Amino acid sequence: MKMRKELNKFCPKCKKHTIQSVAIYKKGKDRKTAEGARRHAEDKKGYGGQKFPELKRTAKTTKKITLRYTCKNCQRKTMKEGMRMRKLEIQP
Repeated sequence: MKMRKELNKFCPKCKKHTIQSVAIYKKGKDRKTAEGARRHAEDKKGYGGQKFPELKRTAKTTKKITLRYTCKNCQRKTMKEGMRMRKLEIQP
């Protein structure tokens, strides 16, 4: 799917439609010292193996892509919950 780099969208901070730039949201790197990561590592350690079943193959052919909009006036970033597509191409 092709999408424009900038589009007119409602900004909740400005409370009006403004020109906003579009980017694909990418998850940051996980912290190894986070509580959940430490708990999972502890459960995996030693005999007994994997805590959760390891996924052998994926059932879906596409992934949900989350879009991040940035307002040109106030720099407020809003996100839109994913649309399912194979590939998103952002055009100027």
